[in-house]
Amino acid sequence: MQGIGNGKGDLWLMLDELRELYQEVILDHGKNPRNFRRPDKPKREAAGKNPLCGDQVVVYVDVDQNDCIVDVSFLGKGCAISIASASMMTEIVKGKSIAEAKALFDDFRKMCTTDDFDLNDENSDEEIERLQVLSGVRQFPVRVKCATLAWHALDAAVDGVDEISTE
Repeated sequence: MQGIGNGKGDLWLMLDELRELYQEVILDHGKNPRNFRRPDKPKREAAGKNPLCGDQVVVYVDVDQNDCIVDVSFLGKGCAISIASASMMTEIVKGKSIAEAKALFDDFRKMCTTDDFDLNDENSDEEIERLQVLSGVRQFPVRVKCATLAWHALDAAVDGVDEISTE
Protein backbone atom coordinates (compact mmCIF):
# COMPACT_ATOMS: atom_id res chain seq x y z
CA MET A 1 0.00 0.00 0.00
CA GLN A 2 2.93 2.33 0.24
CA GLY A 3 3.14 4.71 -2.62
CA ILE A 4 3.52 8.32 -3.47
CA GLY A 5 0.26 10.20 -3.67
CA ASN A 6 -1.99 7.16 -3.77
CA GLY A 7 -4.28 8.62 -1.12
CA LYS A 8 -5.64 5.86 1.08
CA GLY A 9 -2.43 3.80 1.08
CA ASP A 10 -0.40 6.76 2.31
CA LEU A 11 -2.97 7.46 5.01
CA TRP A 12 -2.89 3.87 6.26
CA LEU A 13 0.91 3.90 6.31
CA MET A 14 0.93 7.16 8.26
CA LEU A 15 -1.60 5.79 10.77
CA ASP A 16 0.45 2.61 11.27
CA GLU A 17 3.63 4.65 11.82
CA LEU A 18 1.83 6.95 14.26
CA ARG A 19 0.43 3.95 16.15
CA GLU A 20 3.94 2.47 16.41
CA LEU A 21 5.33 5.77 17.69
CA TYR A 22 2.57 5.97 20.31
CA GLN A 23 3.33 2.42 21.43
CA GLU A 24 7.03 3.24 21.73
CA VAL A 25 6.30 6.30 23.90
CA ILE A 26 3.99 4.29 26.16
CA LEU A 27 6.51 1.47 26.49
CA ASP A 28 9.35 3.91 27.23
CA HIS A 29 7.40 5.61 30.03
CA GLY A 30 6.17 2.21 31.27
CA LYS A 31 9.67 0.76 31.49
CA ASN A 32 11.47 3.97 32.55
CA PRO A 33 8.92 6.00 34.47
CA ARG A 34 9.83 9.59 35.22
CA ASN A 35 9.49 10.91 38.78
CA PHE A 36 9.06 7.38 40.15
CA ARG A 37 9.97 8.07 43.76
CA ARG A 38 8.64 8.92 47.19
CA PRO A 39 9.85 12.31 48.39
CA ASP A 40 11.35 12.63 51.88
CA LYS A 41 8.50 14.71 53.27
CA PRO A 42 5.54 14.78 50.91
CA LYS A 43 3.05 17.52 51.72
CA ARG A 44 0.08 15.83 50.05
CA GLU A 45 -0.49 12.32 48.82
CA ALA A 46 -3.29 10.05 47.68
CA ALA A 47 -3.48 6.37 46.87
CA GLY A 48 -5.41 5.22 43.84
CA LYS A 49 -6.61 1.71 43.13
CA ASN A 50 -8.18 0.11 40.10
CA PRO A 51 -9.75 -3.06 41.54
CA LEU A 52 -10.74 -4.29 38.09
CA CYS A 53 -7.16 -4.88 36.91
CA GLY A 54 -5.10 -4.42 40.09
CA ASP A 55 -3.30 -1.17 39.17
CA GLN A 56 -2.16 0.77 42.25
CA VAL A 57 -0.54 4.17 42.48
CA VAL A 58 0.36 6.69 45.15
CA VAL A 59 0.81 10.26 43.96
CA TYR A 60 2.85 12.74 46.00
CA VAL A 61 2.37 16.46 45.47
CA ASP A 62 4.02 19.57 46.87
CA VAL A 63 2.12 22.79 46.28
CA ASP A 64 3.39 26.28 47.06
CA GLN A 65 1.48 29.20 48.62
CA ASN A 66 0.21 30.21 45.14
CA ASP A 67 -1.37 26.77 44.52
CA CYS A 68 1.38 25.91 42.04
CA ILE A 69 2.59 22.31 41.82
CA VAL A 70 6.30 22.54 42.61
CA ASP A 71 6.94 18.80 42.80
CA VAL A 72 4.99 15.70 41.88
CA SER A 73 6.03 12.08 41.88
CA PHE A 74 4.52 8.63 42.20
CA LEU A 75 5.05 5.02 43.17
CA GLY A 76 2.95 2.15 42.00
CA LYS A 77 2.50 -1.00 40.03
CA GLY A 78 0.30 -1.81 37.14
CA CYS A 79 0.08 -2.16 33.41
CA ALA A 80 2.21 -0.16 30.98
CA ILE A 81 -0.67 2.24 30.32
CA SER A 82 -1.20 3.16 33.98
CA ILE A 83 2.52 3.60 34.66
CA ALA A 84 3.10 5.53 31.42
CA SER A 85 0.16 7.81 32.14
CA ALA A 86 1.42 8.50 35.69
CA SER A 87 4.91 9.19 34.38
CA MET A 88 3.69 11.57 31.69
CA MET A 89 1.33 13.26 34.14
CA THR A 90 4.18 14.07 36.54
CA GLU A 91 6.20 15.66 33.75
CA ILE A 92 3.27 17.68 32.46
CA VAL A 93 1.71 19.08 35.65
CA LYS A 94 4.92 20.11 37.39
CA GLY A 95 4.97 23.92 37.45
CA LYS A 96 1.24 24.17 36.70
CA SER A 97 -1.34 25.64 39.02
CA ILE A 98 -3.85 23.28 40.59
CA ALA A 99 -6.53 24.82 38.35
CA GLU A 100 -4.41 24.18 35.23
CA ALA A 101 -3.77 20.57 36.30
CA LYS A 102 -7.48 20.00 36.87
CA ALA A 103 -8.29 21.50 33.45
CA LEU A 104 -5.72 19.17 31.83
CA PHE A 105 -7.30 16.22 33.64
CA ASP A 106 -10.74 17.21 32.33
CA ASP A 107 -9.41 17.47 28.77
CA PHE A 108 -7.49 14.20 29.12
CA ARG A 109 -10.56 12.38 30.42
CA LYS A 110 -12.66 13.73 27.52
CA MET A 111 -9.96 12.71 25.05
CA CYS A 112 -9.96 9.16 26.47
CA THR A 113 -13.74 8.76 26.53
CA THR A 114 -15.16 10.83 23.66
CA ASP A 115 -14.89 9.90 20.00
CA ASP A 116 -15.42 13.45 18.83
CA PHE A 117 -12.79 15.09 21.04
CA ASP A 118 -10.91 17.55 18.89
CA LEU A 119 -7.73 19.47 19.58
CA ASN A 120 -9.05 22.93 18.89
CA ASP A 121 -7.90 26.39 19.91
CA GLU A 122 -9.51 25.94 23.30
CA ASN A 123 -7.51 22.85 24.26
CA SER A 124 -4.59 22.77 21.82
CA ASP A 125 -1.99 23.03 24.54
CA GLU A 126 1.23 21.17 23.93
CA GLU A 127 0.52 19.11 27.06
CA ILE A 128 -2.75 17.63 25.83
CA GLU A 129 -1.09 16.92 22.48
CA ARG A 130 1.62 14.94 24.31
CA LEU A 131 -1.08 12.95 26.11
CA GLN A 132 -2.67 12.04 22.80
CA VAL A 133 -0.46 8.93 22.73
CA LEU A 134 -2.82 7.49 25.36
CA SER A 135 -6.04 8.39 23.53
CA GLY A 136 -6.30 4.94 21.96
CA VAL A 137 -7.71 3.63 25.25
CA ARG A 138 -11.11 4.99 24.25
CA GLN A 139 -11.39 1.95 21.94
CA PHE A 140 -11.08 -0.24 25.05
CA PRO A 141 -13.30 1.30 27.76
CA VAL A 142 -11.88 -0.93 30.49
CA ARG A 143 -8.41 0.61 29.82
CA VAL A 144 -9.66 4.18 30.37
CA LYS A 145 -9.46 3.50 34.12
CA CYS A 146 -5.82 2.47 33.69
CA ALA A 147 -4.97 5.69 31.86
CA THR A 148 -6.81 7.99 34.27
CA LEU A 149 -5.93 6.34 37.60
CA ALA A 150 -2.92 8.54 38.43
CA TRP A 151 -4.87 11.64 37.37
CA HIS A 152 -7.68 10.73 39.79
CA ALA A 153 -5.06 10.24 42.53
CA LEU A 154 -3.49 13.62 41.74
CA ASP A 155 -6.93 15.25 41.88
CA ALA A 156 -7.61 13.58 45.23
CA ALA A 157 -4.21 14.60 46.63
CA VAL A 158 -4.62 18.29 45.81
CA ASP A 159 -8.14 18.15 47.29
CA GLY A 160 -6.87 16.57 50.52
CA VAL A 161 -8.45 13.16 49.92
CA ASP A 162 -6.22 10.24 50.94
CA GLU A 163 -7.55 7.45 48.74
CA ILE A 164 -9.62 6.91 45.61
CA SER A 165 -10.87 3.96 43.62
CA THR A 166 -11.85 3.82 39.97
CA GLU A 167 -14.73 1.48 40.82
